[in-house]
Amino acid sequence: MAVRPIITYPDPILRRTCAPIDDPTADDVQQLARDLADTMYDAPGVGLAAPQIGVNRCIVVTDTAWRDEGAARDLHVWINPEIIWHNDELKPFEEGCLSIPDTFHEVSRPTAIKLRWIDLQGDSHEAGYEGLMATALQHEFDHLQGRLFIDLLKPMKQRLVKRRLKKRAGWKR
Repeated sequence: MAVRPIITYPDPILRRTCAPIDDPTADDVQQLARDLADTMYDAPGVGLAAPQIGVNRCIVVTDTAWRDEGAARDLHVWINPEIIWHNDELKPFEEGCLSIPDTFHEVSRPTAIKLRWIDLQGDSHEAGYEGLMATALQHEFDHLQGRLFIDLLKPMKQRLVKRRLKKRAGWKR
């Protein structure tokens, strides 16, 4: 088990756009996927993106079911993911983030999405998702573009939240 430290806001690595992965079957990518999963489960969370452990690569892990009582683990690994469609219906959901501890805010996102991604064997996939999985995927994929869920808050609330988080982290303006 390789649990890595989780990078927290306002660390600038969380604002970088991630580099695509050329060979998903490479040993380092396989190890990165294992480390992401171990770290996510240890945190505990339902998703984790590579920049959250300091790695600037396009890979995310999710498991939205495992914390439900009696549920088995259902780990998904998403390499070079892209949202290729989303519906226009938005639904608010209270989001939190392992990189922004003890902070929860309501964010509105599309309720259904369609994705394209590559798995750990190098196979390409397309599929649609809705509900919690759609929300979690959008949240994690934002990390790959250097976006955080707090960026989706209304401007005044966003400024207040970011100022409070920076102060808590001991960062100066």
